[in-house]
Amino acid sequence: MAIVAVVLGLLGLGVFIFSQSKKDSGNRVQFFTLGREAGFSNKEIEVLRQLATRCETDNLSLIYRSQELFESCIRTFVRSLKMSGEIETPETHDFLSKLYDYRKKLEMEKPQTKQGIINSRQINEGQHLRVLVTGAGVFTSQVVKNTSQTLTISRPVNKKITSGMAWEGAKISIYFWRENDAGYVFDTYVEDEVFSKGVSSLKITHSDSLFRTQKRKSVRLKLHKSAFLYPVSPGEEPHKFESVPGLKCYLEDISDTGCAVLVGGKGETDLRVKVQFALGGRPVCMTGTVRSLSYKEDMNRSSLHIESDTLPMQTRNVILGEVFGTQEEYDDDLPFQMLDEEAANVGAQGRSASDVDFSGTSTQGPDTNVPAANALEGDDFFSGKGNSPERNFDADNILDDN
Repeated sequence: MAIVAVVLGLLGLGVFIFSQSKKDSGNRVQFFTLGREAGFSNKEIEVLRQLATRCETDNLSLIYRSQELFESCIRTFVRSLKMSGEIETPETHDFLSKLYDYRKKLEMEKPQTKQGIINSRQINEGQHLRVLVTGAGVFTSQVVKNTSQTLTISRPVNKKITSGMAWEGAKISIYFWRENDAGYVFDTYVEDEVFSKGVSSLKITHSDSLFRTQKRKSVRLKLHKSAFLYPVSPGEEPHKFESVPGLKCYLEDISDTGCAVLVGGKGETDLRVKVQFALGGRPVCMTGTVRSLSYKEDMNRSSLHIESDTLPMQTRNVILGEVFGTQEEYDDDLPFQMLDEEAANVGAQGRSASDVDFSGTSTQGPDTNVPAANALEGDDFFSGKGNSPERNFDADNILDDN
């Protein structure tokens, strides 16, 4: 009986080992199948599998559906690369870029990301609008009040059209970008010219047929980070780092396709600008075009929404690492006070401007926590007046529509 018990025990162990091996083999096949569907090569999938084994999960394939687990894999990968010193190789950046692309895909496929609106009654008060009038041009406006009966918008303005317009009865097309969603367009008619909440306004008819245009293609991170802003001349190399301080500004949000910055002065659209700042202890340069803006007259500040030129892969990876929180944290706000002092002392100390460190990683200089109100005081990017002595701007050239 003892021999029989031993034999049965060995058989049971063999069956368990066989079934476990078959299960592991099935999980491995599933992991590689999902990896190939996600666009990774076999070599990259094997690296992902090794990273996934360090995550606290019994089902490695969950990383293809879980944002948290996938971010954990990216953080482990970046940390390992830094320890090995291989983070700057082209092959590494290519794989890291694919990892971030898949992480973006997970974000964009979240149910709340796909939700939109279907009629104009769902537009929020304060929403910025662009109003197109055939034969007249494009105007800017804002939602003043939205009720179930009518939509009230501020009287549309266009600085190039000074003559008054008769709006009542006019057919107009309205375009707006809904934050974290998409762009929308609809046609409507003006019912009446009124005053609403003390603002000269138009009452327009509601529309139940909103056309959803370009959807959001990137994931933005809200932040408050010091930066420098520069005008870009025609033919200037877009990704060239500046070696002198520009106009002080603050990053309000960032993505791999653009950013928003707060700057002194009244802004203009279609300007070519460059924003320089630091992320993760590394200098970043983003050049692009101002596509839209909001201006606060009482503070003389503009929030510029900049569409970026195509970024170098390395720069894009740094930005996405910040957006998804997969890189180490640094206190890398650009030290405005230190930079001003160094720039002022360049000539006195016999150094060239290229010797000044603008990476934001220097440990010298005074406290760099500069309140926004003080940091932008006196800076007006659009008037050519600023308190940065190293870069003087010709406002006429900057604002030239041609």
